[in-house]
Amino acid sequence: MTKIIQTGKEIISVSTEWMGKTLTLEVNRVGFRTTASVLAKYGDTIVLGTAQTGPVNPNLDYFPLSIDYEEKFYAAGKISGSRFIKREGRPSDEAVLIGRLIDRPLRPLFPKGYRNELQVVASVLSMDPGFRPDAIAMVAASAALMITGAPFDGPVAGLRVGLNASGEFTTFLDREAMKDNQLDLFVAGSKTGVMMVEAGASEVSENTVAEAIAWAHKNIQPAIELQNKLRAAIAPTEQEYELVKPDEEIAKTVETWLNEKLTEDFHCPYPQRSEMIHELRLELYEKFSEGLSDDEWQEIKDEYGEAFALALHKDVRKNIIERKVRPDGRDLTEIRPLSSEVSLLPRAHGSSLFTRGLTQAMNIVTLAPLSFAQLVDTMEVTDGERRYMHHYNAPGYTLGEVRRLGSPGRREIGHGYLAERALTAVLPSEEDFPYAIRSVTEIMSQNGSTSMAATCSSCLALMDAGVPITAPVSGVAMGLMVDGDNYYILTDLADQEDFAGDMDFKVTGTAKGITALQMDMKVHGLPIEILKKALDQAKDGRAEILKSMLATLPEPRRELSPYAPRIEKLMINPEKIGAVIGKGGEVINKITSETGVIIDIKENGLITFAGNDPEKMQIALEWVKGLVEEPEVGKIYTGTVVAIKDFGAFVNILPGIDGMLHISQIAERRLNSVEEVLHLNDKIRVKLTAIDDRGKLSLTMRDVKQS
Repeated sequence: MTKIIQTGKEIISVSTEWMGKTLTLEVNRVGFRTTASVLAKYGDTIVLGTAQTGPVNPNLDYFPLSIDYEEKFYAAGKISGSRFIKREGRPSDEAVLIGRLIDRPLRPLFPKGYRNELQVVASVLSMDPGFRPDAIAMVAASAALMITGAPFDGPVAGLRVGLNASGEFTTFLDREAMKDNQLDLFVAGSKTGVMMVEAGASEVSENTVAEAIAWAHKNIQPAIELQNKLRAAIAPTEQEYELVKPDEEIAKTVETWLNEKLTEDFHCPYPQRSEMIHELRLELYEKFSEGLSDDEWQEIKDEYGEAFALALHKDVRKNIIERKVRPDGRDLTEIRPLSSEVSLLPRAHGSSLFTRGLTQAMNIVTLAPLSFAQLVDTMEVTDGERRYMHHYNAPGYTLGEVRRLGSPGRREIGHGYLAERALTAVLPSEEDFPYAIRSVTEIMSQNGSTSMAATCSSCLALMDAGVPITAPVSGVAMGLMVDGDNYYILTDLADQEDFAGDMDFKVTGTAKGITALQMDMKVHGLPIEILKKALDQAKDGRAEILKSMLATLPEPRRELSPYAPRIEKLMINPEKIGAVIGKGGEVINKITSETGVIIDIKENGLITFAGNDPEKMQIALEWVKGLVEEPEVGKIYTGTVVAIKDFGAFVNILPGIDGMLHISQIAERRLNSVEEVLHLNDKIRVKLTAIDDRGKLSLTMRDVKQS
């Protein structure tokens, strides 16, 4: 620990070795006016974590915690590639997702009823390109919270884990290195257990994922110990606060009343149960508002409503733990009724409707040329593209609520990304299927696990669109109730079980293995053994859901929709790309204007042609082939005489490629001059007979039939 006096404040720094580099946490160098600010340094990456506490806002009936992750382009030595906007503006989807990544393990570590305002910001000031900064940002945010004096039961740390070809777990890799890994897993935890897991995978087994989680949890411990060391050095003053909880007498009265009302009849399928609970709430309000004026009742109505919700959650837990009966009467491993259909939207390139109980997701797939891929311009990515995009929408009516429409929030972005990762591992390559793919899930009804419904519906819609995925994917949400040393794992989590439970664990995959997962804990950490059992139970649930999906559509369609663009592809020598484009785009623009075909060119030499007129597609394809074709000995070409000499003629057989036609090779008889047979600009048929070691071409007209 080092202490330096500067600007009247004591700079306190603590360090430890972590995964091959030094991790340093520093306080009091910047951010003098914040409640707490920490500079986290690891390699060339520096992240500022700030935490600002405030009083209780009497107008809010929830914990007003906001946790954000800020990308700064200067951190990577970049200026935004946008032509018009250079200042950082609205957070990118990437920044939103990392903000959620940091938020999810931190939020449950505050006591229920804590209502003080609290804002946490992790700002990347310098980024080492050798690894992604998200794990360091999480440490910075957690460390800042640790020294606020707020009732935060941390610390928390996280690691992003890869699995290389040798079967070894690795961490702190850059984006390109992670692309070559079978697993991209982020694990966050406390000293005692795992708090959050998120992953994308290439059909990795449950055992491997469980081992990776255990490996990550073991290796985050130095970062956790360092935060405790920092807190001990700072010795923050404990914050004074009051927990906002329902009046104990009201809570007890409501619980007693509710227990008498919740008969066996309430263990019934949704929506019947939801309607019965709604009627019961109205009955509660009617009973306990008797004899009170409107003003008197309005002052305490919310307390009765909150007490009702808490009592209902207790009843849900009690029945699952003591009787192994779920709110809708299901067994712990039972999945709600399943159904699905495809091709319900005639003009869409692919569509599906997936229903599981009251949760329903419609998915629509649109195919387009590769030029329609989304450009990605973030602090970490330069000139990146997203060829496959999954978007998720869930308006208020899907919950029976009146809610203002607006742009997607953090939840919608997160759910869409999870379903996107679920299918990414099974998508065909650009070379095999040269299309940009947009998949949109419109949630029609919600009652838990909509992201998994989005996964299932998007898989069916992709298959309906004729996208040749390598294997179908299904997904299921798992729940957990912990009672002392006992635990109860629930398959296919519904809303009421989620609200009352201790875990929300979503798993997607094929019959072969896992493609994505996301886990959030509501208790303070979970042993790896329980996670392993949840993964195994989820495998059975995924298999049952997949069986139902394949009964609707067993494999991708062999033909595309008649409304989808047709795309032809051509691989060329990358050195020939300039010949196709031409000076200032002259050649490619001419081809496009004359044929109406959209032409996309990749740096690796992949050229795609998109259009709806097969004849014009063929014209464009042959045109480009002529521009890039390599001369082939023995092949006959139609060429143009471009120069005449005493000893023969030069003939252009391909764009930019001329061959020598010797006078002796023009005719069977002896010629005194070339002009006896040929003239400038004549169109003739010639055979390529040889290419010498200097690249010079020899041609002949002998034995070649002239048209």
